[in-house]
Amino acid sequence: MVQITKESGMQSAAIPFAWVEVQYPDKAQWDEDGFYDMVEQHLAALREQYRDYVRADVFGQNPYFRYFRKFKKTYPVMMQFESVLLKGREFPRWNAVTAVPFLAELETHVLCGTHDVDCLMGPVELYQAEAREPFAGLRGDEVHTYPGDVTGRDAGGIIFSMIAGADERTCAREESRHVFYPVFGVPGQAPDALRSAQTRMAEYAALLAKDAQIACEWI
Repeated sequence: MVQITKESGMQSAAIPFAWVEVQYPDKAQWDEDGFYDMVEQHLAALREQYRDYVRADVFGQNPYFRYFRKFKKTYPVMMQFESVLLKGREFPRWNAVTAVPFLAELETHVLCGTHDVDCLMGPVELYQAEAREPFAGLRGDEVHTYPGDVTGRDAGGIIFSMIAGADERTCAREESRHVFYPVFGVPGQAPDALRSAQTRMAEYAALLAKDAQIACEWI
């Protein structure tokens, strides 16, 4: 199982963090048709729920929106939400493993992610970056951490930053079968605020592959 701990500074900052670890079986045992049928039903319900969408009403007080704004960044989940539900962008279907957190983000507006456990180098430690630390980003380009941002590292280096995103080494690939889905929190947020996203991802993973081994954790 993936091991995740918090540096002492993270403990005192009262930043919640949760994750779902999933060991998927071989792809031949997945029910992708059933999974994507569920996705379409949920998207239809979201479009109906937000047919009179006003950004300020939905995201204006969102703690993640406000967290990203402190770093002069736009909250990516808000952009995904508007792109898929308002602008007609197709829901991403290239990898059902990463579609699980994508749907949870659209529904809960909570920041999630996906990392390949088999690509980790030992335990993961969470900390708040103190400087701009460079690392290879999701697309292979160099990105960096931001002072004060929630960051994760293993023995091989940085694997994610809330602001900069996932790294290249541990990001999920089409062949990834053993993954963990982080559920990020922001300073002062109640841990229960992460529960809905965590629960949904566990449910969606089980629907995608009924024989998947699933564990939900908090720190």
